[in-house]
Amino acid sequence: MTRILDGITLWDGSAERGAVRLGWSGDRIEEVVPADDRHQGLAVIPGLIDTHVHLDTSVLDGAGAGDAWPLVTPDAEKAVHVVAHALRFASFGVTTMRDLAASPVQISVARAFEQGVVDGPRLLASGPVGMTAGHGDLFTPPRFRERPPVADSPDECRRLVRQWAREGATGIKIYTSGGILSMGDRVGWRNQTRAEIAATVDEAHALGMLVAAHAHTAEGIDIAMEEGADSLEHATGVVSRQVEALVARRIPVAPTLLINDLVAQGAHSVGPDARAKAREAIAGRDPAFREAAQAGVRFVLGTDANGRFVQHGGQLDELRAMKAVFGWSDERTLVAGTSDAADGLGLGNRLGRLDEGFAADFVVVRGRPWLDLAELTPERIVAVVSRGKVLSGRLPD
Repeated sequence: MTRILDGITLWDGSAERGAVRLGWSGDRIEEVVPADDRHQGLAVIPGLIDTHVHLDTSVLDGAGAGDAWPLVTPDAEKAVHVVAHALRFASFGVTTMRDLAASPVQISVARAFEQGVVDGPRLLASGPVGMTAGHGDLFTPPRFRERPPVADSPDECRRLVRQWAREGATGIKIYTSGGILSMGDRVGWRNQTRAEIAATVDEAHALGMLVAAHAHTAEGIDIAMEEGADSLEHATGVVSRQVEALVARRIPVAPTLLINDLVAQGAHSVGPDARAKAREAIAGRDPAFREAAQAGVRFVLGTDANGRFVQHGGQLDELRAMKAVFGWSDERTLVAGTSDAADGLGLGNRLGRLDEGFAADFVVVRGRPWLDLAELTPERIVAVVSRGKVLSGRLPD
């Protein structure tokens, strides 16, 4: 059965198309043709795509890193929280999200969404490949003996990539610097050797998986680019000499602005060590990011949202922060959260745009957010559709 939105203004992921008749059947857009405007004040835009989230926390209070909740909660119960996180993010217009550092729990939920067991947004799950005492490992307190897997040689890296592939992961996450919220490490620490990282990237690419590289330092960015990572996460330490290569290779960069600002401010009772690391990481970030953005570096929406620091709906605030820091127009910023984010995930041929043959993921809003991002607020979201099904709100008659 074909469903219709007749006579609604459409922004297709790159430009306004005016009033159209939008028809979709199941998860496929069947028609986008001009029509008379019947829904004045309303518009439809592609669903937002957050390329960097973490759904392994309690949906009730955000308990996660540094808390016992992930360590003592059974996987079956965690899965319910992952579903709840995904649906709550979706209610704010996020129809695709990529969990970076997923476990079999997120992979199982992603599969359930994909199979239609539960109506939900698109969830991509990237398995982590990091070292003992690395950034990923140090989210678990050292005295806990049951820990997520790590890899400490090139062969172990290849084996772990293969295990994630068998589990059903759609990507791999690596670490080329230390991190901020992990316990006991330093941002400047080396994470794995070049041989280990090279083995991970090679094996992931051989199995058709993209590699996202957590990197806070200039050295970490160099390593990630030189070893063939497909995207950069955070990149707070980017320097001028790296900009030309980033632009030439069109490497997507998820800036995760708000979470690092919040940690630097000591939000949610974050400890002094994490606060100090965040302050150091963002000290020169904004002018460096603005220079990179103005030169054409491909920043895409990626928030590190987990329901605690960046909460449900925080993607809307992240977009406005990106506009301010990068000096972008409203429309350029919205491209970074839709069509370009999809392309950065290797899904630009089916997601992030509204046109015939693309997936039926879209948001009905009041206003024209591509002209004024201030209009993209929770109370102005009328309906959210993913895979052709209404996940939140109600479509206009």
